[in-house]
Amino acid sequence: MNLKSRGEKFIVRSKDKKSSSRSQKQILRKTNSESVKKLSVNKIQGKSKILKKLLTDGYIHTGISGLDELFEKGIPKWASVLVAGGPGSGKTILCLQILANAAAHGERCLYISFEESEKRLLEHMKNFGLSGEELIKKGKLKIVRKDPFVLASSVEALLADVRGELLIDVEEVLEIIPPGFKPDRIVFDSISTIATILPPKEEGYRVFIEQLFRYLESLDVTSFLISETEQVPVKYSDSGVEEFLADGVIALYNYRKQNVRVSALEIIKMRGAKIEKKLVPFEIKGGKGIVVYPEAMVFEEF
Repeated sequence: MNLKSRGEKFIVRSKDKKSSSRSQKQILRKTNSESVKKLSVNKIQGKSKILKKLLTDGYIHTGISGLDELFEKGIPKWASVLVAGGPGSGKTILCLQILANAAAHGERCLYISFEESEKRLLEHMKNFGLSGEELIKKGKLKIVRKDPFVLASSVEALLADVRGELLIDVEEVLEIIPPGFKPDRIVFDSISTIATILPPKEEGYRVFIEQLFRYLESLDVTSFLISETEQVPVKYSDSGVEEFLADGVIALYNYRKQNVRVSALEIIKMRGAKIEKKLVPFEIKGGKGIVVYPEAMVFEEF
């Protein structure tokens, strides 16, 4: 081993060659021992380079090819992110992919659905090469389905109880967190479902949405809230208040180009993060999921 290449300077004072040889062997043994210790610590601190990439310096990464390149450092940890787009634009698979990537590397993830069943969501994951069932068995992923009409009656009853105090217990209404499970990331699918059962122009809806964002912030989790919009949205939520309450907005578009549709996305905003403000194309590939092309133009062949 070239000791100088490690940036270390060693001086052997003894003129005796045997003494010098013994000293050098001791140094080598010490250096090797320290290297082994460092390797052991590295294994404990992170199971893989991917894990270090998914969570570094107060930022998280999605693990989605091309998407993370649109952030200088990543998504700030514990941020609330609105994922907006029209039907079939890829919102669900995007969020499932983000959770699966994180869960596969040790994070606990929770997917709350008001529409699709656990079975259907697991089928989606399987079609795109994501091992949902395995992650559930390992206790790293939970999929919980909620009845939106039960939610509506609960919210209305609770709003009546508070009598204008504009404060409701979101956890009491949604029972979001399963007992004994502390998630690192949450997907809420979808926030638009609440708008269909609680008219977004009514005060009760705005109160509930504001309290929902505050509640998610109190959990110290990174949350992704799906919002249904038009195929090429001009606003990113039903009432318009959600996009202001959220820390970040990721918009998915489904442009029509002659007789085909082109998928594209952009980061509208992300508080506390430097982002690439541009529209980029992406594809949804079987067995892979979403692949983003950060260097391509939307109407460029890619």
